[in-house]
Amino acid sequence: MEKKSKVLKKLFFSTLYLSTFTFGGGYVIVTLMKNKFVDELHWIDEEEMLDLVAIAQSSPGAIAVNGAIVVGYKLAGLPGVLLSILGAILPPMIILSAISFFYDAFRSNLIVGTMLKGMQSGVAAVIASVVFDMGSNVVKEKDWLNIAIMAASFLISYLFDINVVLIIIAAAIIGAVRTLLRERKGAKA
Repeated sequence: MEKKSKVLKKLFFSTLYLSTFTFGGGYVIVTLMKNKFVDELHWIDEEEMLDLVAIAQSSPGAIAVNGAIVVGYKLAGLPGVLLSILGAILPPMIILSAISFFYDAFRSNLIVGTMLKGMQSGVAAVIASVVFDMGSNVVKEKDWLNIAIMAASFLISYLFDINVVLIIIAAAIIGAVRTLLRERKGAKA
């Protein structure tokens, strides 16, 4: 039981830390969660992390909270979910509460505005890193259908004004049909 309590404690402080020092939204936290839970703590393997991120992305709500939910559930069940959610939402709640008191001062401060503009470059770099890491894993598998889906999703999203949710649904349908076909082939063999 002590081991589970250590996992819960580490899970809470990991999500608290990630949420506190992550700027740029949910896609930035995906890379940091991978670094923490896959590379550093070795609680989850990389393929499993990709599956968990896919679940988090397809669920309604903030990806940082959804990611914390799926990782927390995977590692420690319902207690893991509750503590990882708490760790993920406490920093933004505290920061936003403090900012709301000083909103007028922040809004008109040139230094704060410039600093936030500069952070956008860092956010773009982190998102590019996530895309590269996840995309390179798809390419390494040499599964041409997955590569085609990835490339088509990017091109459709970039070139046309199609809602990303529709692209995700289409990719999910293709994946579900493909999985069903593979299972049927496996059952016949």
